[in-house]
Amino acid sequence: MSPEEFRKAGYQLVDFIADYRAKIAERPVMARTAPGEVKAQLPSAPPLNPEGFEAIFRDLDQIILPGLSHWQHPSFFGYFPSNGMLASVLGDYASTGLGVLGLSWQSSPALTELEEVVTDWVRQMAGLSEAWSGVIQDTASTCTLVALMCARERATNYCLSRGGLQAEEQPLVVYTSAHSHSSVDKAALLAGFGRENVHVVAHDSNYAMRPEALEESIRADLARGVKPCAVVATTGTTTSTALDPVEGIARVARKHGLWLHVDAAMAGTAMILPECRWMWNGIEGADSVVLNVHKWLGVAFDCSLYYVRDSDHLIRVMSTNPSYLRSAADAQVKNLRDWGLPLGRRFRALKLWFLLREQGVTRLQARLRRDLANAQWLAEQVKTARDWRVLAPVPLQTICVRHEPDGLSGEALDAHTHAWADRVNRSGEAYLTPAILDGRWMVRVSIGAIPTERQHVEALWKLMCAEAERK
Repeated sequence: MSPEEFRKAGYQLVDFIADYRAKIAERPVMARTAPGEVKAQLPSAPPLNPEGFEAIFRDLDQIILPGLSHWQHPSFFGYFPSNGMLASVLGDYASTGLGVLGLSWQSSPALTELEEVVTDWVRQMAGLSEAWSGVIQDTASTCTLVALMCARERATNYCLSRGGLQAEEQPLVVYTSAHSHSSVDKAALLAGFGRENVHVVAHDSNYAMRPEALEESIRADLARGVKPCAVVATTGTTTSTALDPVEGIARVARKHGLWLHVDAAMAGTAMILPECRWMWNGIEGADSVVLNVHKWLGVAFDCSLYYVRDSDHLIRVMSTNPSYLRSAADAQVKNLRDWGLPLGRRFRALKLWFLLREQGVTRLQARLRRDLANAQWLAEQVKTARDWRVLAPVPLQTICVRHEPDGLSGEALDAHTHAWADRVNRSGEAYLTPAILDGRWMVRVSIGAIPTERQHVEALWKLMCAEAERK
């Protein structure tokens, strides 16, 4: 493809995406394709000869789009917000088009230095002190893995330089909540702790970890000869956006010398609102924290910000220094290959930079406040409606609800919950995700898509009532 051919196809692609976003509300929110339906429409073997972009765009429109659930739809209330604001989309496009790699500072100086700037901008926006240094990773799953590897090495005085965990006399223990993200368990396994050494700390009636239960668990483990290593607390759990009390947990972690990692993947975005920072009081007592700006903030996926207080320790754990990557500038610059798992890195900072400059902090704050207000409005409707319950506190933009008609309980109530949620999703008018809370199924309503306004939340509530009360 020549630059002129690229120019023509590129204009077509921009028009395609612009039209898609402009008319997205006309599409059913959830994909209606059957398993294997998309695959059946695609050739089983690669094309031997070149194809024109006309054919590619046609298949994109006729085969791929119908097989998508539309996360940018104003009536998408499933999972969590994963917004790709168009300014960020352009930044991602620019990054891919430039085609540079950050193997080292020398390989693309602007890539490294822009990343330093934008991660520090977000640090300031979230109210974190200058003690924190940030780096862009792909997802929170990777950030948690890196955090637990750093915790492991601090607890063992860098066992990686000796025999690794196999050579340690005492097993290391990680503490977390039953409501933490599944990636915490996965990261602990990949970091070598072993499933038996991931200990679940009891939570309170608001689904938040209890610091006194953490203290009890640590004491019990010390008594039986294992070594406490790390705690993962959550600001905004996946199921209900519960808020672990970071300050109390940090106090216990500090007392016993444990690494404290705070998972603020979705809810961390709320910290750009000063009135929300109470949600992670005590954050300065943590060792690391993750914010997924590719969720509620609006950066196109993937872009997770990982902050640490001791960057020298992170570098010592992650550092590699092959001869072909060394340069005379190494003593004066950051080499971000030493701040995470991959050697190479994409120019992710561009899409964050584009977004922050195009929106500004005030416009981002206004959108978040809109979503928080819409969540409170819906919570009030549910609380005052007959047979409906709000099942957990609503500090952020997610509401956990259940319709509980007289005479239904247990598995029959679960079946009813699945049935009405499925009818909502299959209608194409909205998308919700059921989940389990306290052993029973309920429905999460996650508000936060870019175009979602009060009218869309009102329409959702009307639809929920109609489908839940249908006989």
